[in-house]
This record gives sequence, C-alpha cells and structure tokens, in this order.
Amino acid sequence: MKQRIAIFGSGAIGCYVGAWLRQAGAEVVFIGSERMRQRVAAEGLTLSDMHQRRLRLEPAALAFRVEPAAMSDADLVLVCVKSGATRQATEAVRAFARPSALVVSLQNGIGNARTIAEVNPLMTVLGGMVPFNVAHLPGGRLHRATEGEIMVQASPLLAPWLPLFAAAGLPLRERADFAQVQWGKLLLNLNNPINALSGVPLASELGQRDYRRCLALLIGEALQVLRAAGIQPARIGKVKPAWLPALLNLPDWAFRAVAGQMLRIDPAARSSMWDDLQAGKPTEIDFLCGEVVTLAASLGREAPASARITALVHAAEGDASRMSIDGARLWRLLNERP
Repeated sequence: MKQRIAIFGSGAIGCYVGAWLRQAGAEVVFIGSERMRQRVAAEGLTLSDMHQRRLRLEPAALAFRVEPAAMSDADLVLVCVKSGATRQATEAVRAFARPSALVVSLQNGIGNARTIAEVNPLMTVLGGMVPFNVAHLPGGRLHRATEGEIMVQASPLLAPWLPLFAAAGLPLRERADFAQVQWGKLLLNLNNPINALSGVPLASELGQRDYRRCLALLIGEALQVLRAAGIQPARIGKVKPAWLPALLNLPDWAFRAVAGQMLRIDPAARSSMWDDLQAGKPTEIDFLCGEVVTLAASLGREAPASARITALVHAAEGDASRMSIDGARLWRLLNERP
C-alpha cells in the first residue's frame, strides 16, 4: 500500500516537497488556495534545483484540492501554511485529519507545532524546518535555489517515512534539540525582511556590505535577547551563530574570501517575504523579527532594530513603493532613535 501524504498549504515549499515525494512513490494530495489549484490545473508542476535535478508532473498526475477534508485519509500531514494561518490550519487538522496521522509542521517561526499540538492533544505533532529557498520562476517553474536538509524533531514515528524522504532527495535529519534548531533557523531568516525591502536577489543583497551590516545588527540584537533568555541557538549552516555578526560586517572583499559559500546562491533566489510583498499578501514578519521583540519584552528588554524593521515591512505590505531601499538608507532607518 502506498504511503498517503497530505500537503496542507501547497505553495512553493509545499508543492516542491510534495512533488518529489510523489515521484518517490507516495500518494500525495495537495491542499491549497483556489488560485494555486487553477495554476496547477493549467500548468502542472515543473521543478528544478541547483544540482540540475528536474521533474515534470502533468496536471492529470496531480491531486490538488482546496477542501481541508482532503487530508482525511492521509497517514502523514505536512503543514506548510504561512505562520499567520496556523490557527486556521490547526482547526482544519482537528476537524479532518485522522487521529492516527503523524503531523509535521514545516513552517517558519517558533511555536507553530506547539499551537497545533495544543488543540490536537491526541495526535503526534512534530516540528520541522526547511532550510532551503524555493523560488517561483517564469513558466510556472519551482526552483530550489539554496542548500540544506530538512530537520525534524526526533521521534520513533518518523522511522517508516525516512526511506521515502531519502528516495525523494529530501533526507530528514532528526534533531533532539529542535527548539534550538528553530531559533538557529530564525536567526538566518532575519535576512528575509532585508531581502524583501532591498528589492534585489539574495546573492546581490548579501554581496553588499551595507545590507549585511543590517543583518548583522538584527542577528546581534537577537543573540543578546537569546542569551538573556538562556537560549542557545543551534548552528544551522557552517557558521556558529555567535560568529555571524562579525562575519557579516567584513568588507566585501574579505567576506567573499572568508565566506564565499554564503554567496553560492542561485542568482534567481529571493526570500519568500519578497514574494509575499510582490503579491500583496501579509508577510511572516511578526513570526520572525516579531518573535525577537516579543521575547525581549517578556524579559523587560527592548529589541529596537527588530521592531523598526517589523514596522517597515508592515508599511510595505500596504504600499509596495516602500520596497527597493538601498543598504545605506536601510542601515540609517534601523539605527534611528525616537
């Protein structure tokens, strides 16, 4: 019998992961918006990555639904919605998922899996983390533009699924320290709003010291808050979190020499937050920089740079003309005093 998987929140990440799992032999149902359903019905799914892997699935080969009830017979539910839709996803899981189904949250932010589990206490809900970027390219292609392996909260219940994910080219790395993993990923995701506001691709943005200084400021501020809270973020990439601010502050020539691998990003890659602003959608800023602000407030502290960039992104959500901020100006805006 085929392993049955429901992808709840079939945007770029959900469709990319689900398509490769289907190619590896799983029975996959994609659940997403009517806009995405129409797009898939018209174009199918075309996938590519940095290592020249290609996959083409015709519309007739894909089961795409808008009704959450489509998850009712799934053995595994992958929740891939934006963090702002977690409450809605939680209610859908409670209403339609089988009690025996394993639920994995593949979302940005810190508390999504906990939110789902609190409302579904009889189900097993695990946190997951997708480190790579998937970009929408012309022609309906979904392109994986950065490196990294999916990390999941360690559980014996993952055992039947590990071979399938490996066969799909998406091996799962189990982590017992998943809360630290989430904070480590969040530190890297602090670049999402910088990229969104810059208006340029990730490789170009990270190649400019003014933008990197902004990222160093946000990461340094977040590290101070985490230390005050007694939280040690896990290393997600090749650099320890504590070293990131100094590395990012290097002059361009030195950064290229020391950390050239950080610039080995597909030229087309942009952050998902840039995609959201372009589409006029709400962003996940409150679940990234906003998490730093919230944690700081719980300790009686402030995180002013995180608060300022949160406000800038919210302003851009209502007015796309507020994007394309050059690095020097963004640095000044993040350092403004009331």
